[in-house]
Amino acid sequence: MTWGRCFLNVISCTWFLNIIQDEFMNGKIDLDSTMKLLEKLHVTFDVAHVKHVFKKTVDKRKVHTINIEDFRAIYRTIVHRTEFHELFCAYSPNRKILADTELIEFLKKEQFQTEDSEIRALEIILKYEPVEEVRKRRQLSFEGFIRYMSSEDSSIFKKDHRTVYQDMNHPLCDYFISSSHNTYLISDQLIGPSDLFGYISALLKGCRCLEIDCWDGSNNEPVVYHGHTLTSKISFCSVIHVIDKYAFAASEYPVILSLENHCSPKQQEIMAEHLENILGDKLLTSTIGDSVVTQLPSPEALKFKILVKNKKVGTIEETMLRKGQDSHGETGEIFEEEYTSEEDETDEKAPLQQKSDSSKRKSENRPSSLPRKKAKMKKIKIAIELSDLVIYTKSEKFVSFEHSLANQKCYENNSIGEVKARKFVKHSGNEFVSHTSRFITRIYPKGTRANSSNYNPQEFWNVGCQMVALNFQTPGVQMELQNGKFLDNGGCGYILKPEFLRNRSSTFNPYNVGRYSKPMSLSIRLISGHQLPPSNLSKTNKADPLVQIEIYGVPDDQVKRKSSVIKSNALSPRWDETFSFTVQVPELALIRFCVEDEISLVANEFLGQYTLPLLSLSKVFLLLYQCSSWRLM
Repeated sequence: MTWGRCFLNVISCTWFLNIIQDEFMNGKIDLDSTMKLLEKLHVTFDVAHVKHVFKKTVDKRKVHTINIEDFRAIYRTIVHRTEFHELFCAYSPNRKILADTELIEFLKKEQFQTEDSEIRALEIILKYEPVEEVRKRRQLSFEGFIRYMSSEDSSIFKKDHRTVYQDMNHPLCDYFISSSHNTYLISDQLIGPSDLFGYISALLKGCRCLEIDCWDGSNNEPVVYHGHTLTSKISFCSVIHVIDKYAFAASEYPVILSLENHCSPKQQEIMAEHLENILGDKLLTSTIGDSVVTQLPSPEALKFKILVKNKKVGTIEETMLRKGQDSHGETGEIFEEEYTSEEDETDEKAPLQQKSDSSKRKSENRPSSLPRKKAKMKKIKIAIELSDLVIYTKSEKFVSFEHSLANQKCYENNSIGEVKARKFVKHSGNEFVSHTSRFITRIYPKGTRANSSNYNPQEFWNVGCQMVALNFQTPGVQMELQNGKFLDNGGCGYILKPEFLRNRSSTFNPYNVGRYSKPMSLSIRLISGHQLPPSNLSKTNKADPLVQIEIYGVPDDQVKRKSSVIKSNALSPRWDETFSFTVQVPELALIRFCVEDEISLVANEFLGQYTLPLLSLSKVFLLLYQCSSWRLM
């Protein structure tokens, strides 16, 4: 052994002992001290796995404590991954350290970091090398390499996509907007509780469009709940206080309050009073610049502003003319045409209403792009004080694409139920894209989803719908797609739509992409997992893991691939498998990695998943999953 290698062995051992030896003053430590010591060493670990390895160690001697050598063995089991060591040794001639030049070579060949690789290598050494003597030599030990490879800096999610990087100066209708349905609910739609936590949770996740269902309450105070059900009630005032506190905790871009307004004019005035008094300058009450609105403002222009989305009497220009006047007690009337149809879903708040099979069959035989037979005119009374708080987000009943093109103003938006919207996607895709290039369009779940289940949001993003509202309280693939999509652009809740969904002359159709196809070849090498959640059915901390790799996007891009099953290994399963895909419209695609435990030939148990936009996927050679990644659900 050369003097240099001997020196490295000594300083590595000394560094390790200097950190842990004080904990072993009494000779041995228990499980809690073991986990605290791992934290002190800045090690990423899963408690269940550490407990299992610790138990295996102490069971041999029938004691409940370990000595210093036991701890070193546990440390190596948890931290020293074989695949990391193989990779490290491939670039380290002496298998002990990486010189800065060798780290640069690794970054270029394996991580495809060709720009500023010299600076990047030095940053990695200074940030992740724990041994001071090695750090001073501009070298990286195996311990430093482990810490770098286990860090966010080695994430498959592009680093520059973790902050706002898109142009935020386009009109609001040019963005996908993170949107919540029935935000106040934290359970089902029938008897579940309404809770302020629903708003806090959504806002902390970067949600930018919240729904507030408003009804007349006692003592002249409006309440929020799911009307005509047994869900509990919370005061409108308390909801606005929570929104005021958390609106910009996760994002500085505008919040839109989508009011499902069932209140009398008198209590609508109370709503307006609460909005103005509580939100103050945050509430947008006038236009930005010219009062004649020909284009929606941008998220950038509306930073730290809260907008009210509701029915409105008249135009923005008329509202601005009334500025400074006392409108107390004044009301206006809106007349809306109601249509009889199953998919019109006018009342999204009526989960118990069901249509007969015969009426469903009749509606399915009608052309979906045509309006339904008129039933009656509906009169809605709106308090002028509340109406005048609606500036750029006036709710307008959707009639048809033709009607909107001829009559709708740029600041008027539509809400369309999922059933009708799905038929439009399939049969009128071009018209739908043309509509969403001009007007903000909100999609909401059908009223029969009494258990707060969700639809697949991807099919509506495919046609440019800006507000695809989901029940945030319900976990599952649908919310995983939502959370994955809005990781992009710094998690700010606004994502710039692709050009072909913004261009008013676009002929894009997700069912026939044609000239809009920009095929991308994608190759993924699945190497290993680390500290995966063990199976709930296992008493020995094991699982039989497999990985599903799924692409979500336009119909032609929807695909699933499955890895082999690794038997009885949740701690460090190894696959070394490669998967290849061709994606026609990468701008709309999401990629989802789902780990499951094969519990039988026909059933798997969900262990964890990670979803992200395809174009946010780093061009890295290695995909090495850890417990922290799989907990992003």
